[in-house]
Amino acid sequence: MRFYFDFGTWARMVRLAAREANRRTRRHMLRVLLLWVPLVSSFHALCFFLDGLLFPALRTTPIRTPVFVVGHARSGTTLLHRLMSLDRERFSSFDLWECYFPSLLQKRVIRAVARFDRRALGGRLTKRVRAWEEKRYAAMRGVHSMGLTQPEEDDLVFYYSCASGFWITKLPYMGDLDFYFVDQWPERKRQRLMRFYADCVRRQLLLHGGDKVHLSKNPLFAGRVESLVDAFPDARIVVPMRDPRETIPSLLKLVSGGWRRFGWDAARTQRCLGILAEQSFHTYRHPLAVLADHPETPHAVVDYREAVADPAGTIRSIYQRLGFELMPAYAERLARETGRAGRHLSSHSYDLSEFGLSADAIRDELAPLFARYHWDDGDASSVDAEESA
Repeated sequence: MRFYFDFGTWARMVRLAAREANRRTRRHMLRVLLLWVPLVSSFHALCFFLDGLLFPALRTTPIRTPVFVVGHARSGTTLLHRLMSLDRERFSSFDLWECYFPSLLQKRVIRAVARFDRRALGGRLTKRVRAWEEKRYAAMRGVHSMGLTQPEEDDLVFYYSCASGFWITKLPYMGDLDFYFVDQWPERKRQRLMRFYADCVRRQLLLHGGDKVHLSKNPLFAGRVESLVDAFPDARIVVPMRDPRETIPSLLKLVSGGWRRFGWDAARTQRCLGILAEQSFHTYRHPLAVLADHPETPHAVVDYREAVADPAGTIRSIYQRLGFELMPAYAERLARETGRAGRHLSSHSYDLSEFGLSADAIRDELAPLFARYHWDDGDASSVDAEESA
């Protein structure tokens, strides 16, 4: 149960950052990679070692029927994950702060400090943390609702292992760094990563109760569905499907905006966006191909339009396909929350040509899916419920 660190990727990031022409950016990235990352990773490694001494139950905590929501970014993964997270009696998910602190010892200490703050300090520490949270994440909520106590993508537990796709939002090194095609990694490296991930999930389950089911939402995990099935033989997979003419430019717009804030040059940004667009096609095709090879794996492929039009009905269908019983308390909570959420028109519009794409090119790449979901029959992107959940 040792902390995983990808020394090869870390060294590659250091070399790439050292060759940056922009002096300010070069100094910032080298400071992060050479000082902050080793410091935090060493702290995590120490806490992981102590976990093994302090919590022997980690060795026997089972991971039963975990559920992984995978699919292209902006395709409905957040909507489905947050609706299913309302089933608190069944599921355990990573909140954002729990991704930042993957050790069970860290989580227990932070919970103890929070209790002390409530009882002895009148919540003064909590107010400061909330003020920092608002300053840090408020600007992002128009695109992706984010907060320390909201369910978040598991991939963040790999951040200080230098194995998280979130590094790409800071470093436009598509083609030089790979955090996505895990199913194509060498077997030994792939198994090490997945063992570490399973160890992180066990810590989360022991924190929330060993009888819980782990619920994960990660668009990036579309590139590691085979690895998930290998690591968790009784896994359940949920794949939302939405018109790629909406999701692909939405992702490219989001990522390119982050790169511009870091001052990356336009030529390199455009090259990386082209690589990311090709990866997007793989994100649509790969999970379906893996599930076709593993018909024994319970799964649900969900039309985004149905999830928006009838969220409660969609969840009932997903539960049936995954072999779960919809308990009355959760059904009532689900009906109340989805009724409150409602539907709203999307305020996002995208020019495909801005990214060197065309609707015809996307249609040609994903022709079987266009035929299956009839995305050309109407405006499949007129409703956006990603944030309304």
